[in-house]
Amino acid sequence: MTTDPTPAAGRAPVLSVRDLTVTFRVDRGRSPDVHAVRGVSFDLHAGEVLAVVGESGSGKSVSSLAVLGLLPGTARVTGSARLGDLELVGLDDRALSDVRGRRVAMIFQDPSNALDPVFTIGFQLRETLRRHLPGLSRAEARARAVELLRMVELPDPEDRLRFYPHQLSGGQAQRVMIAMALACDPEVLIADEPTTALDVTVQQEVLDVLRRLRARTSAAVVLITHDMGVVADLADRVVVMRHGEVVETADVADLFDAPAAAYTRTLLDAVPRIGADERPAGTDSAERPALNVEDLVVEYRNRRGRVVRAVDGVTLRVQPGEMLALVGESGSGKSTLGRCALGLAPLTSGTVEVVGTRLGRDTPRAVRAARTRIGVVFQNPAASLNPRYTVGESIAEPLRVHAGLRGAALTARVGELLDGVELPAAWASRYPHELSGGQRQRVSIARAVSLDPELLIADEPTSALDVSVQATVLELFRSIQQRLRFACLFISHDLAVVDELADRVAVMHRGRVVEAGERSRVLGAPEHDYTRRLLAAAPVPDPAAQAARRAARLAG
Repeated sequence: MTTDPTPAAGRAPVLSVRDLTVTFRVDRGRSPDVHAVRGVSFDLHAGEVLAVVGESGSGKSVSSLAVLGLLPGTARVTGSARLGDLELVGLDDRALSDVRGRRVAMIFQDPSNALDPVFTIGFQLRETLRRHLPGLSRAEARARAVELLRMVELPDPEDRLRFYPHQLSGGQAQRVMIAMALACDPEVLIADEPTTALDVTVQQEVLDVLRRLRARTSAAVVLITHDMGVVADLADRVVVMRHGEVVETADVADLFDAPAAAYTRTLLDAVPRIGADERPAGTDSAERPALNVEDLVVEYRNRRGRVVRAVDGVTLRVQPGEMLALVGESGSGKSTLGRCALGLAPLTSGTVEVVGTRLGRDTPRAVRAARTRIGVVFQNPAASLNPRYTVGESIAEPLRVHAGLRGAALTARVGELLDGVELPAAWASRYPHELSGGQRQRVSIARAVSLDPELLIADEPTSALDVSVQATVLELFRSIQQRLRFACLFISHDLAVVDELADRVAVMHRGRVVEAGERSRVLGAPEHDYTRRLLAAAPVPDPAAQAARRAARLAG
């Protein structure tokens, strides 16, 4: 185990963590305590980006929350976390509240949850400034808010002060979160998965903003992430955590070139990369398509009465046994198309035929019957599984409602489905909160394939998972698809995941399919400029290659 916290080049660290341990008390002594973090040590220097990586449950987020005193009362924190000369562990709440936001600030993963929806962006920025800098006048606070929005390169910063969070895109909202974190010129920024929920092009823009801010300020950054491409693109050093312990600390180039710990090597091997081997075709184009979309148009009317065309003349087919990946940025129309296939979005014109049934034209009874032959896997299994149902009840529900199974036959079928996704049948009695993210997604897959669907729609099913868990789920997903031979519409913005899974790829941009074809051709030799931009924006898990790509992009 490597835990060497030696300061780089003799510089005094901005933040020095030594032997940090976090224990959670459970059931007042009736159950053993949970040791979430064990003896973590690292140093952070001015102007440095230190990436903390590891799977869910490794303790990386708990460590940062412990430093800021944001853990619940059931947590006991020992060890040391020194911010300059100030010891943070054991500091009282009043003193910690002065540190948070002023000397140490946090950028959260989901800005839509972190920003208050009932207040404008300008109000929230001004309140942050006036909380920590009470001497500022209203005019000075407004001027500083405009300066911060300009610093994070948000267009028209004066106008954006009047915007509410819902009026911003995901990337714009994340820039506002960065601006709020920078409001008081903190010494340390803690960025907890700041780009996980963003598309590759938006992620690239946010990473560029963070890189330029580092050059302009002396703030040190703790980057908590499971995206090794982001680590290669932005980090100077890396701390690898597993089971609450630091297993390796190294410079970013050394970590990727010659990882010392076996776990680090496993983590890097699990990262999906574009350039998968050719796969034999498993489809017959003479068969009836499981999904047939012809010249589809979907329009909405916004609050101002303006017509917005979300899908614009799209034609595509998915054959039995085939996996078609639909890729593009947020707002490209890919999720709207998926909802159309489920009959959950209105069709303005064109046709959608699912397993031989034309939605909107055939009888409601025929459409209901067709829906029983469609499975769905959503992005967030924690939200899609009923928390009041056990795992077995969630999987059994479609079997009971649509197949009429009861009693021993139903129990046996649930056990078979759990076994098919490589989970013990005994776990049928567990609840979703008792499972990890990857295990919950396996339950979602088991539920989706419970009725032997002819078509499965997977909407970003692995984007919220860690790389090693994602690799396991992807392998499982592909094996089930090949075994059951259902057609699959796989919606994703992760091109490396698409390359590992898909047979064909369709690229959507502003409601249109701008390029479609065999996976190896679209991702290996793209013809459309937008496809090339998507590929160029996706960070690769190689610091040298990523630096060269960045230099070429900026030069161009």
